[in-house]
Amino acid sequence: MSADALVYLRRHAGFFVFAVLIMTIPAYLHDSYYLSILAFMGTRFMMALGVSLLLGLAGQISLGQAAFVGIGAYGAAILTTRLGFNPWLAMGLAALLSAVIAGLVGVPTLKLRGYYLAMATLGVNEIIYILLVQLKSLTNGTDGISGIPSLSIGSLDLGGPKAYHLIAWGVALLMAAIALNLSRSRVGRSLRALRSSEPAAESLGVDTSFRKVQVFMVAAAFASIAGSFDAYYVHYISPDGYTITFSIILVTGVIIGGLGTVWGAFWGTAAVVVLPEILKRVNGDITNLIFGILLIAIMVLWQGRTRSLGRLVRTFLVNRRGRQGTTDGAGEPEA
Repeated sequence: MSADALVYLRRHAGFFVFAVLIMTIPAYLHDSYYLSILAFMGTRFMMALGVSLLLGLAGQISLGQAAFVGIGAYGAAILTTRLGFNPWLAMGLAALLSAVIAGLVGVPTLKLRGYYLAMATLGVNEIIYILLVQLKSLTNGTDGISGIPSLSIGSLDLGGPKAYHLIAWGVALLMAAIALNLSRSRVGRSLRALRSSEPAAESLGVDTSFRKVQVFMVAAAFASIAGSFDAYYVHYISPDGYTITFSIILVTGVIIGGLGTVWGAFWGTAAVVVLPEILKRVNGDITNLIFGILLIAIMVLWQGRTRSLGRLVRTFLVNRRGRQGTTDGAGEPEA
């Protein structure tokens, strides 16, 4: 083995170990319920990767990712159930459509910054949701679309929990590799410069408008593919799955995990997938309450930082103890 190959393996050892652990889970876990949860974690990981690139790498907040998940799901469902397209081709066409729509929407909206950009993308999400409800001749309105076929390769059906886990996580890991390479490339460096200071990035020759639209389109394509996967596995979709609440949960998860790395997207995804399952067993009515509290905590502690919520909480507590110690010491009489 050459020295370059050894350096490459050493540099990506963590990713390869993670990939092996994830892909071998069906060999020793046979419960369909838990396999389904892990598979859905894979599709949520795809969505979170797009948000992580957009928010963590480029510093552009989007509260409209659920809209592109919906476009992917409905695009795949309509093309397969009504036009008889191959599911894989339908997924690709839906992802292309999502990327094109993201590009068209991104040109005007990504000129905005901060809260204005967040509100604009939130408006895009609401527009797509209303269209999914109102275009009844195409989407069946609130009744949704059922009878969506499973993915398959030739005569091999990929609709079972084990097969779906493998194919969903296989694509998710491929997206993670793309995200890792992108973040380390010249494009990633220009996006980090954009996040730090847009005027400074422009002074260094970075086409900030193009880069913002570019990463927005990539995030939309990732979200669309994830939506198609979910549609093929559940065999049913409705507009209720693509609301603004879902977009906020995606952003919340990525911030919880930490915006600086791709692995932050994974840990945040684990939190937003596993936590609701735990809360359902305790009391399903408190799920939205807990996520509301988490969102408030994030807005108070995050304030644009790239660290995870856990690190921010620890830093907050350490600083608070330090201030208390200083206050206590100030009140003591001098020797």
